[in-house]
Amino acid sequence: MIRRPIGYYVHHQGAGHAARARLIANALDRPCTLIGTFHGADPGVDGFVDLPDDRIAEGFDGRDNAASRPLALHYAPLGVAGLRARMARIAAWVAAADPVLIVVDVSVEVALFARLLSVPTLVVRLPGDRTDPPHLEAFRSAEGLLAFFPQALDGVANPDWVRAKTAYLGYLGAGPTGHPTPEDGSIVVVYGRGGAGGRGPDLAAAARAVPERQWHVLGPVAEADAPSPGNLHLHGWVPDIGPHLDRAALVVGAGGDGLVSGVAARGKRFVCIPEPRAFDEQAATARALQAHGAALHRPGWPAPEDWPALVRAGLALDPGAMASLDRPGAVGRAARLIGGFADGLDPRDGPPNPVDAAAAPR
Repeated sequence: MIRRPIGYYVHHQGAGHAARARLIANALDRPCTLIGTFHGADPGVDGFVDLPDDRIAEGFDGRDNAASRPLALHYAPLGVAGLRARMARIAAWVAAADPVLIVVDVSVEVALFARLLSVPTLVVRLPGDRTDPPHLEAFRSAEGLLAFFPQALDGVANPDWVRAKTAYLGYLGAGPTGHPTPEDGSIVVVYGRGGAGGRGPDLAAAARAVPERQWHVLGPVAEADAPSPGNLHLHGWVPDIGPHLDRAALVVGAGGDGLVSGVAARGKRFVCIPEPRAFDEQAATARALQAHGAALHRPGWPAPEDWPALVRAGLALDPGAMASLDRPGAVGRAARLIGGFADGLDPRDGPPNPVDAAAAPR
């Protein structure tokens, strides 16, 4: 019996969506095709559909701001060839592959388009204020919602029906492997792929303000050649930030899922400085973490004179509050939930699926 595949749509912003999709796709016991704009890169799975880029310009926030745009959509510009080709390729894959369902991580337009193509969806919910009409309509159209964050951090503004429809799967971050690595008292600053990175002069000023600590900076830094003190170490991109997190006494970084999940898995003290994101995504995470007692939230990079007190306050945090947000095994939970839903629609043994039955002669 040939089992119908699962589609998994991947958003282009940052590296987290693709990393999450790859982990889950490889854990499923049913064929899974990743669908997204990979720019010719291998996404690390057996099957994928590389979509044309539909962006109007680099750096736009995903909303076209057109006065004529339907209220149920965020992005529907007119006359964009990449968007037309993108949706046509999704439709062609659906027609050829007959997927049992599509996981949408994330796009209001793809979720609603899949519904128009008569394909059930599971839609990923992100943190932030997503109570606008397009998000709510995408949530309404889905058979279920997936949240890769703890229920304790869900925003109070979300309607009860959205919460009731949500499976809270927890963070996907992996903790340390092998024997625990002792902390060395260092401060680790992390910049991810989805943000603007740091500035050498700002980092140098912070390190000079707290000279008794070694500062290790991971990720892109502008003006990295600016004079810096001996306790500041700029590592650039590193293949695995885990060992640095293991040794850190305090972690400083944005509110993206990748970093927050890694910090939670290790129970680290955290200063969260959110990057600007649509729908207040990272700022909402930072506020929720501070309310939970798991981190300190600062809306922007602190002034040099503020760092000594901020480091003292960060080191005084109870790491147990952050550790309480970790729930190991999220990849397996997600794969079982998605696979179980797919099996309910397309049983291993049983009558023909609805698409086959509808097409059968009478």
